[in-house]
Amino acid sequence: MALFPELPTFLAFCAAAVALILTPGPDTMYVLTRGIQSRAAGVRSALGISTGVLFHTAVATLGLAALLRAAPVAYRAVKYAGAVYLVYLGVQAIRNDEFGAGDAAAEPAAGSFRRGVLVNALNPKVALFFLAFLPGFAGAGPDSPVRMLLLGATYAALTAVYLGGVAVASGRVGALLSSSTTTARLSWLGGGAMIALGAALAVE
Repeated sequence: MALFPELPTFLAFCAAAVALILTPGPDTMYVLTRGIQSRAAGVRSALGISTGVLFHTAVATLGLAALLRAAPVAYRAVKYAGAVYLVYLGVQAIRNDEFGAGDAAAEPAAGSFRRGVLVNALNPKVALFFLAFLPGFAGAGPDSPVRMLLLGATYAALTAVYLGGVAVASGRVGALLSSSTTTARLSWLGGGAMIALGAALAVE
């Protein structure tokens, strides 16, 4: 089999990937709340989450995701770390009024990107999903790991395009809601959403 999947297989993978990416989840919610803060913060978060997808692709290719599935203690440790991190981000957003325009402009470019990476990378359910999803399209054989990496990179690119669009759209909404009273309410709304996502991840 060639290094790159056959065209029908690749198109089927893209169709399945798009359907999955469009399903609302923690990644979409995080980019949405960051995009309301500022378009730039949202786009950086989207790129960070896409980088997290590449991380999970590498984990699945190396077989580490199978270890998470086989070792419940390791799975729970990663899951709770991700939940705690989301709650931490939510509390910080509320305490620091992160959705104000001044804070968005002052945040270092690496901040939103790094947070996006961690939001995605600390979700063990994504790792297990990629372990189950990629091999079915990559097929068997010695070239299977290469095909898994290529498919994972495709998924990451599709994720970046979609979440980048979410960031731009929510950034326009944020620009219309830029009064101090509104941004304070957005901080509570966005922070509360991240806390709720963290709590949901912890109890699942």
